[in-house]
Amino acid sequence: MRIDEQPRTRWVDPSAFQPRPDLRLGARHHRIGPGGAAPGDRIAVQHTVRTATADYSLLLNAPEWLGRRGVGEALGDVVAELRAIDLTYGPTRPESLVSRLRRGEISPDSYPPLADLVDRCTAMRAATDGWFDAWAVPGGFDPGGLLGGWAVERAAARLRAAGIHDYAVLNGADLVVRGHAAHGGPWRVAVHHPTAPRRAPLVLEMTAGAVGTSGVTGRQGHVVDPHTGGPADQLVAATVVGPDLAVADAYATALYAAGPAGLAWFQDGSDYRALFVHHR
Repeated sequence: MRIDEQPRTRWVDPSAFQPRPDLRLGARHHRIGPGGAAPGDRIAVQHTVRTATADYSLLLNAPEWLGRRGVGEALGDVVAELRAIDLTYGPTRPESLVSRLRRGEISPDSYPPLADLVDRCTAMRAATDGWFDAWAVPGGFDPGGLLGGWAVERAAARLRAAGIHDYAVLNGADLVVRGHAAHGGPWRVAVHHPTAPRRAPLVLEMTAGAVGTSGVTGRQGHVVDPHTGGPADQLVAATVVGPDLAVADAYATALYAAGPAGLAWFQDGSDYRALFVHHR
């Protein structure tokens, strides 16, 4: 079984953690550590992708057999995927598939990726007792609570299809990692408290997994309480870790709306865990 098929995350005692983190999350912007030299049989690449609505950072530890040209083609494919999702599914774009779906011009089955997006929103509405509800927002269907994570997971799938199984993809305070960093070990991720930056970070060593956060931008009113229709105001931020970023993002959004009641979703046996839940 390949490493990217088996989510693995290990919590590390920060007092015993000596190496510098490869990635830092939880501040207003993610930060990338100094990394290390890639072994001779690897190609280490760092690349930034900017769309109209988000900035992404890609860190790749690609096999040498792929070559610089192959890595460049894989990066081009990822860039095209992220920009296409921004154009095609952005809820604020009048001609996007999401906007057309809201207006009743198309059905979810019109396009397979749109059907997948709608199915994921339906599943997360059930998993969160209705606290994540893409249909209970002003204007109608809005998958924004998991759209960013969905985009990153689709981009990551393009990397794996190209033969790159060691990578990190970051979007704000969210990330997906697979495999190993350039230094050959697990990705070392320091997750800072979203509202108390001086507090010691939670340190993770990850070879597969995702971290999703809601509220870290400090923007109030951006999450709707689906049961009242008003802005959620119980928490300042919520951070969730688990195998899939779209799901972790949706859980973080729902937890932000539900407050402490949402902690029941992360009982023993769940693949997801709440890292930070900060009250207002």
